[in-house]
Amino acid sequence: MPVAGILSGALVWGLIWYPYRVLQGVGISGPLATLITYILAMLLGSFMLPRVWREFSTTGWWAVLLLLSAGWANFGYVLAMLHGEVMRVLLLFYLAPLWTILFSYWLLDERLNRYGYLVIALSLAGAFVMLWEPSSGLPFPQNLSEWLGLSAGIGFALSNVVSRRATNLSVETKTFSIWLGTALLTAPLLWWQGGISLQGIGAEAWLILGLLSIALCSVSFAVQYGVTHMPANRAMLLFLFELVVAAIASWFLANEAMGLREWAGAALIVSASLLSGKLYAEPGVAD
Repeated sequence: MPVAGILSGALVWGLIWYPYRVLQGVGISGPLATLITYILAMLLGSFMLPRVWREFSTTGWWAVLLLLSAGWANFGYVLAMLHGEVMRVLLLFYLAPLWTILFSYWLLDERLNRYGYLVIALSLAGAFVMLWEPSSGLPFPQNLSEWLGLSAGIGFALSNVVSRRATNLSVETKTFSIWLGTALLTAPLLWWQGGISLQGIGAEAWLILGLLSIALCSVSFAVQYGVTHMPANRAMLLFLFELVVAAIASWFLANEAMGLREWAGAALIVSASLLSGKLYAEPGVAD
């Protein structure tokens, strides 16, 4: 069951960009589609509400930070995938182990072992190879979508560290925080863009939105169950299945293909992710 939970999450998140692009093609913006699907997911999981609010009220700012970081990880991911090249955005997102190292040091005072320094080196090398442009000589994201993917990965790493810190929160509360945080961060952007309008959403679009909501609700529980009952290094290995799914889907559905530099950078970033389960030294064990 834990393996199935992780793989289901990798499968859904490797494909979820496509229905959002379909919805955008019929006039439903990414922020509006995101808000609707996550509100519907919250309604589907509303049976958790009494426990969720009771736990959040006793956790303070850690609960707020978890809500915001998890919300941005999901919202930023969707926005980045709508306009960017799928694999470049996803690989920037998978620099998350690098940010996890920094956040764990600052917030949890966790000490790195030798694998941690190797993860840092591989992550930075992969980003440099993939992003370096001969014309400018600077290894920076090339457009807004890539910056969004990078920032979503930072949010994902922060949410994982905060989740470890907030040990008194249940799996249900952590799952609900993803939906609520995503909806809360989406609403201001929609307001700035002119408000929320449901006019013009046809029956087929509502069907897609409903199916997306069911998938998000189900896979959130499945992933949280998986990471709770599986060693971190094995879970990360299974999460990398998302890269395989996205690579195949982007080639068939969006006619996107990676170049040699992207493949080289991907190999380094994936290697860093594979080592991320060995990041921290066990208590009492020398590096």
